[in-house]
Parts: sequence; C-alpha cells; structure tokens
Amino acid sequence: MSRLVPTFVAVVLVCATATPPIAHAAPCWQPPVDGVVVDPFREPRCPYCSGNRGIEYRVEPGASVTAVASGTVSWAGMVAGTRYLVVRHSDGRRATYGRLATSSPKVGDRVAAGEVVGTTKHDFYFGIRDGDRYIDPAPLLGEWRGRPRLVPIDGRTERPAPPARLRCGA
Repeated sequence: MSRLVPTFVAVVLVCATATPPIAHAAPCWQPPVDGVVVDPFREPRCPYCSGNRGIEYRVEPGASVTAVASGTVSWAGMVAGTRYLVVRHSDGRRATYGRLATSSPKVGDRVAAGEVVGTTKHDFYFGIRDGDRYIDPAPLLGEWRGRPRLVPIDGRTERPAPPARLRCGA
C-alpha cells in the first residue's frame, strides 16, 4: 500500500499539470457589408485553376465597408484598375476587401473592428487568406438576426423591436 501512494501522487501531478491543446473557436465577425451574397466561395483545385477565392456581394454603390476585425493594413492599392485593401489580423489571417470605390487607410494604419475602411462600387469582394491558402470566409462571419417579440392584438401600441443580434456558427 505504501508503494502505491507515491505512484498515485505522481499520476495525479502529471494529470493536473498536463495542459490539453487549446481549441481555438472560429471568430464571429460582423459581415463587412450589408448585401446579398451572389457568388460564394469555391475553392480552386490548383493555384491557377478557376474558382472563387472569396465571397462576392451585390451591394448599393457607395455602401460602407467595415473591418471585420482589428488589424493592420498590410497592402492598399489598385490592381488592374480595381481598388483593394488587405488587413492582417492578430491571428495571422489576412482579410481582402475588393472592388472598392474609395478606401482611406494606408499601409501600416491600424483599423478597429467595425471601422469604415472604404465604400463600394456596385459589387464587393471579401476574401480571407490563412498563410497563402484562401479559406472560406462564410463560417467566420456572423449573421444579423432579428429577435422574436410579442405583438399586442388588443389595439395597444406595440413596443419597438429589440435590436438584431449577431448570430454565429451553424
């Protein structure tokens, strides 16, 4: 029995100090624009194959584009006459905001989540890269949902609806 006690104590100490790997939950970002997705992410089969490396939205011209998360602008400029902005986030992912009509942040500027970073033309592109790999941004974005409420049926004035909530995950 006396030989079992040190073994038991050693097992307890090992189990108590062992740290399980941290599971990183997917972020729940506010969508960058208020628009309808017209072309979802389609992963290309090879680096030069066709596909859609992000999400394309139909939006009103001049709509505000907001940063999905805080980060630092790592690139801003024109590609083939189209304005793009890239923001690197603390987790290393890079968000690409494309087909912008205007964009004010410059390379090196810090942007906060929800900060307006530009305006749209007529369609808007949003993509995420993890390293050099494009990933589907849709699972990282929340969806604004209205909240249910009771409406009086006896003629009384109804109360205003509560604010929408950002719903995340499946």
